[in-house]
Amino acid sequence: MNTASHRDVRDVFDQLFQADQERPAIRKAGIEALQRLVPVAQRNTGQSAVIGRFLLGLYNGQAYRFDLTELRRLDVGLFDDCLAVLRLDNSPEQEVHEYLPRGEAIWADFRERWA
Repeated sequence: MNTASHRDVRDVFDQLFQADQERPAIRKAGIEALQRLVPVAQRNTGQSAVIGRFLLGLYNGQAYRFDLTELRRLDVGLFDDCLAVLRLDNSPEQEVHEYLPRGEAIWADFRERWA
């Protein structure tokens, strides 16, 4: 292996190690954001609809398509929370609804309300 290839492999391992080290903070921030987003999605506002469809898209993107430009309708804090949940779901340990108690029932309500 030449020096450039050795460096490339080392860079990949360094990135994986860093991602592994960041995972607890990403998980914590994502779950906290999810806990803030769910009550908003359970209301009946324009932002509720966006968040509800966003969460359904993470749950099952094939069945519940989500237009990313809809995120432009959100307040900055809600937008940031969506990004935190998206980061959480980037390397999922479980399905997004499983991070919450009664998650399946909550998402069933979202399907009726926002699908």
